[in-house]
Amino acid sequence: MTNNDLGDTLAQQVAAAAEAGTPLRIRGGGSKDFLARTIAGEPLEVSGHRGIINYEPTELVLTARAGTPLNELDIALRESGQMMPFEPPRFSDATTLGGAIAAGLSGPRRPWAGSARDLVLGVRLINGRGESMRFGGEVMKNVAGYDISRLVTGSFGTLGVLLDVSMKVLPLPEAEEAIQLETNEAQGFYIVDEAYRAGVPISGAAHDGRHLYARLSGTKLAVDAGLKRLGGEQQSDPATFWHALRDHQLPFFTQDGPPLWRLSLPPLSGIPELSGHRLADWGGQQHWLRTDAKADAVFREAVRLHGHATLFRGGEQGGEVFHPLATPVRRLHVRVKAAFDPKGIFNPGRLYAGL
Repeated sequence: MTNNDLGDTLAQQVAAAAEAGTPLRIRGGGSKDFLARTIAGEPLEVSGHRGIINYEPTELVLTARAGTPLNELDIALRESGQMMPFEPPRFSDATTLGGAIAAGLSGPRRPWAGSARDLVLGVRLINGRGESMRFGGEVMKNVAGYDISRLVTGSFGTLGVLLDVSMKVLPLPEAEEAIQLETNEAQGFYIVDEAYRAGVPISGAAHDGRHLYARLSGTKLAVDAGLKRLGGEQQSDPATFWHALRDHQLPFFTQDGPPLWRLSLPPLSGIPELSGHRLADWGGQQHWLRTDAKADAVFREAVRLHGHATLFRGGEQGGEVFHPLATPVRRLHVRVKAAFDPKGIFNPGRLYAGL
């Protein structure tokens, strides 16, 4: 069966499910089954819809089918000296482009290179009526009116079945190095911020409670100057730590422990005051926290710091996993869901109960 045939088959399956009122559980590589609320539904397998459709290295644009594994995209991009700048996590080798965009997750490079939502140019999806729809394009200027591509990013499949994704890619840096520096968290991130303002090409900044880890990516001249400014112990293989952080392979993530929370905060908002073990990323804008604290307490602390929290792994997946919505925002979510998925068949309840 060709990929075009598979897209048509998926649309027919969605149309039949809508007519019967059958909930569907959209599944690609399955690498993020642990994330979000537990749902029930007939599996809709999309991993077979894979392959690069169009790649123009000179235009810095790649379009691929949603079931394409990220590892395959990495190979194609590196052959042309390019990369996905939002550095999507790979929780397994089966992680797909569609899953990365549906979850809207970005890796350590995100504050300096952009998020998944920033770099999506266009999508093709199947709506809740079984209709194939295309939004956006392959250049930034094609986006006019409501940017549906960005709306779909991070919606966890609740608005439609992603078929194709177009995204902006960037050249690999000429040089990339990383350092480790023993300092406290506040001082460490202050050092990074000052260095970035001075022109040091920072592309990663994390703190594990004892050490600051910083990554520099850019021209060799700029990276060498940055290393001289920052000092610290230079890491022999920059990719080792940063890929492990991106893919949750550090001991902080892999060892057994309390539920894992993600707190996303504005710049310079402060440090969460919650019990447990914590690892800070994004120069202090993303905090990974292992804690036995109640969900309400974590959500309150995130609000105090003007951010939001997500129960990322473990805990009670039948309750509130994503930050509770204010009433006006929930009404908007309900209306958007009804417009794309009037029968409510796509991943019902994965984000919030009743949606």
